[in-house]
Amino acid sequence: MKYKIVVDSCCELPESLLQDERFQRVPLGLEVGNYSILDDESFDQKEFLRKVAEYPKCPKSSCPSPERFMESFHEEAEHVYAVTLSSHLSGCYNSAQLGKRLYLEKFGEKQIHVVDSESASGGETQIALKIMELEEKGFSFEKIVEKVEAFRDSIHTYFVLDNLETLRKNGRLSGVKALVASTLNIKPVMGSNKGEIIQKSQTIGIKKALSRMAELAASEVRNAAERRLIITHCNAAERAEQVKQMILEKVKFRECIIMDTRGVSSMYANDGGVIVTT
Repeated sequence: MKYKIVVDSCCELPESLLQDERFQRVPLGLEVGNYSILDDESFDQKEFLRKVAEYPKCPKSSCPSPERFMESFHEEAEHVYAVTLSSHLSGCYNSAQLGKRLYLEKFGEKQIHVVDSESASGGETQIALKIMELEEKGFSFEKIVEKVEAFRDSIHTYFVLDNLETLRKNGRLSGVKALVASTLNIKPVMGSNKGEIIQKSQTIGIKKALSRMAELAASEVRNAAERRLIITHCNAAERAEQVKQMILEKVKFRECIIMDTRGVSSMYANDGGVIVTT
């Protein structure tokens, strides 16, 4: 096999690629009080959301160890790529970089590149699929690294959540100066700036927030006909479909993928959250 794409488990993959040998997911750990699991194939979203709803405090996640990443790099593949959560949100990027260093010290030279997605969920998916495309087109490792880093910088990420408390309590909203009280039913539309969470807009009610997110996604994308629209949702398929239709009414993409969130994304998005990447 010529290449391998390693992703942390915040990266949702289309069902057609879940068993694809070119991809490997490295799981984060999830903790809800005394309930601890790995975010792997056994993840049960319904059970997890129930545990989160019943737990009075905040769920937490833990990134894979450098040794775990090192093991994932120990492949026959000539080229290995790792795509991780934003380094502003998780220690996965630093862990993968250390795993790369440990691998090179133990096994010798190998072409390995670690990408800080500066995003999460579908943003990681965008990068992983781009790497696959470039490899299948036969580009050199060096050219793929160059193109992927540039592509990463062009990705836009947006999200609307019913509940921002998990992000807030875990310190993931440090870049947001102020958030209005949820008791007023004011819903912020959030985004990303170089991997840090920012507030893009706000509206009254979830429907208007989803509509505003769709407007932003459609207006800020460039060369949409050459790009993918990826929508991930936490137990909110109907909302995701509505957002898809609102965006596609304004601009056409080469492809649209809708996926339910896995463990880490479910923990932070909470029940009903919708994430859009373009």
